[in-house]
Amino acid sequence: MAWQLIASSAGATTLVTVNPSVVLGPVLSGDYSASVQVVERLLSGKIPGIPRLGFNIVDVRDVADLHIRAMTAPEAAGQRFIAAGTFGWLADLAILLRARLGDAADKVPTRRVPDLVVRLAALFNKELRTAIPRLGQKRDFTSAKAQGMLGWRPRPLEETVLDCARSLIAIGALR
Repeated sequence: MAWQLIASSAGATTLVTVNPSVVLGPVLSGDYSASVQVVERLLSGKIPGIPRLGFNIVDVRDVADLHIRAMTAPEAAGQRFIAAGTFGWLADLAILLRARLGDAADKVPTRRVPDLVVRLAALFNKELRTAIPRLGQKRDFTSAKAQGMLGWRPRPLEETVLDCARSLIAIGALR
């Protein structure tokens, strides 16, 4: 719809879009996204086992940076940019949290759940049902266009995930 509006404006207005992948990073309050809930659920032990799921993760601070770069760079007008960082499997995120957060991560699950068990559990859990098509799927998105055209660089996955976890702990989200 927005692109149609711009096309009909005969060049009087420009548009640039930033499409982020899974957004994590520091939270400021207890009102956070479903993406952040994954980290919260890992830390609180609400996820009893780790399914074969993974995501391209981008830091919220990097998404903000890309928005500013896109708004202020004339060459960005009319472009679409993907804001994506590194792909990470949920199992790898769990290992990272346990290795780096000590006692704060003692409820993070260590066992992996076979796909068949996840599929069976999804029969009774609506949230799990939406994840079934992504089991074992590695969908890598690239932000090469944003990096090349705007000089944007996403921070390392480890920094993003750990800053997200530490902020959840700091605001008391795991009580």
